[in-house]
Amino acid sequence: MGKLAVNIVDKAGVRVPLLVEELNKAYADEWLAYIQYMAGAQVASGMPRPNLLPELEEHAAEELDHAKKLAKRIIELGGTPIIEPKMWYKYSTCGFAAPKDHDAKIILEQNLRSERCAISVYNKLINVLDGRDPVTHKLLVKILEEEIEHEQDLEDIYEDVKSLNCKKK
Repeated sequence: MGKLAVNIVDKAGVRVPLLVEELNKAYADEWLAYIQYMAGAQVASGMPRPNLLPELEEHAAEELDHAKKLAKRIIELGGTPIIEPKMWYKYSTCGFAAPKDHDAKIILEQNLRSERCAISVYNKLINVLDGRDPVTHKLLVKILEEEIEHEQDLEDIYEDVKSLNCKKK
């Protein structure tokens, strides 16, 4: 733990233990998103599977990277990342949508909802920090940018599927 760094954040009016708790919630979300994407990539079937599969795998890798970066920041702030997977469910804001229905379109819709939840979580955290912790703020803005990109990627595939369905009629 960097004592001076934590002290600076604390003096800026950020309650570090509460920030660590919120970062741990986001950390739990990222792990569950990683698993959700990987599971969906394994079982997806039907259209738009050919276009969706590479996106799911790419997004999974990026969600794992987010979790790693959040863990690093949590540790820098003197906290401990949630290390027990069962606790991820308890702390998660966005939850986990198991791909029980293997239809690629349904998996796509589940992941769109999850990305939109993540966007809301990060936007809220960024607004709460209001620039008082520039290191965490910068990290969260970068993750938010990638979550917005994920949403757009999935929306593009969703629109392609809708246009295919219209042409079939």
